[in-house]
Amino acid sequence: MELTIDKLIYGGDGLARVASGERAKAVFVPYVLPGERVQATIVEDKPGFSHAALDQVLAPSKLRNSPPCPYFSKCGGCHYQHIGYEDQLHFKAEILKETLRRVAKLELPVELQSHASPPLNYRNRTRFHVCTSPGFAIGYFRHGSHDLLPIRECPISSPLINHALTELWQFTDEQRIPLEIEEIELFANHSDDACLVEIYVNESAAEVSLRSFAEAFSRTVPAVGIVSFRNSRSFNGKPDLLWGEPKMNYAAGAEAYRVSAGAFFQTNRHLVEQMVELAVNQRKGKLALDLYSGVGLFTLPLARRFERVIAVESSTISAQDLRASAPANVKVSIQSTEKYLTSTARKVGPDLVIVDPPRHGLGSVVCRELLKVPAKELVYVSCDPATLARDLTQLTAGGFKIAEAHMIDLFPQTFHIETCTVLRR
Repeated sequence: MELTIDKLIYGGDGLARVASGERAKAVFVPYVLPGERVQATIVEDKPGFSHAALDQVLAPSKLRNSPPCPYFSKCGGCHYQHIGYEDQLHFKAEILKETLRRVAKLELPVELQSHASPPLNYRNRTRFHVCTSPGFAIGYFRHGSHDLLPIRECPISSPLINHALTELWQFTDEQRIPLEIEEIELFANHSDDACLVEIYVNESAAEVSLRSFAEAFSRTVPAVGIVSFRNSRSFNGKPDLLWGEPKMNYAAGAEAYRVSAGAFFQTNRHLVEQMVELAVNQRKGKLALDLYSGVGLFTLPLARRFERVIAVESSTISAQDLRASAPANVKVSIQSTEKYLTSTARKVGPDLVIVDPPRHGLGSVVCRELLKVPAKELVYVSCDPATLARDLTQLTAGGFKIAEAHMIDLFPQTFHIETCTVLRR
């Protein structure tokens, strides 16, 4: 069918509407721009909406751009490479504000400030799928499927990761990668001159062959360590160390963070310091709470400005990294944020609270408990506009007011939106 695209929505698709009975039906189409007329084929039809595959752009937008990646639209990783970078920022800002209006009935009372990234080579962490039958291949899943798309380069990944990918293809061409390897993740350091390698293998993998591969790979790529995880679908147990060290130091600003295999760290190598600056800034006081602290991205700079910092993190791996990096005025609590808030937080009386939850956001219980904490300022770092909007509804109804709103573009070329919202009582 022919469709005219109304707007872009969160998730990467464009929205078109077609007549369906007495009301218009929404049709979602990827890789389009507002105002374009396109030919598309319905691939999933639901009572209230349909998903379509883009066949042809009949009337392209003036904003349409030539993608910098030869795999764009085939690979499922990027969504906006057909849009120039400045226009990507504009569309993301509009999508964020529209989500706040729709979900929270909230109009931002302050200007939304956008913080740009270099649009390419920004990722410090990339995970590749490995196929060993009928032949070796490395790449990503194709758009909308679990079929492997072999790739030889990834323009959004760092130069070191692309170098490692080239070397991995040399291994596959020479058939020196063990058959049991399912995925390989590369985490490059701050200067992009060394990496930590995580290999995900099935249960039948032989340690001897893995160690042999790790030693050979370490001679072609500057790795600080290579580890393996059994069963790529979980992180049960510790990784097996195959070569070097199972951790890496990552520098950002004045801080040095220990990041072990299996621990989370922000993936945009250019904006880590700016994220810290926005969240921590020059805030000072007696006590700060850093909830969902991870390895301490905000904890360590907070410790320079506050007399005491309490960091709460449920991942044992990340919490142990933080303990190894933190000064004496930091207390690390290994438990969920919800458990900490319901049992302890009201007794400590912090001046500042920073929250950086995963994609599912804070939720009603955490928001309710945060409203009981006598902090005058709450900094909310979010990676999902819908859950941010939901949580802001509860927090603003409980007495917080939005003082600053920042959009930090950690993921250029994709639909993902990271924000930093400062709330004050």
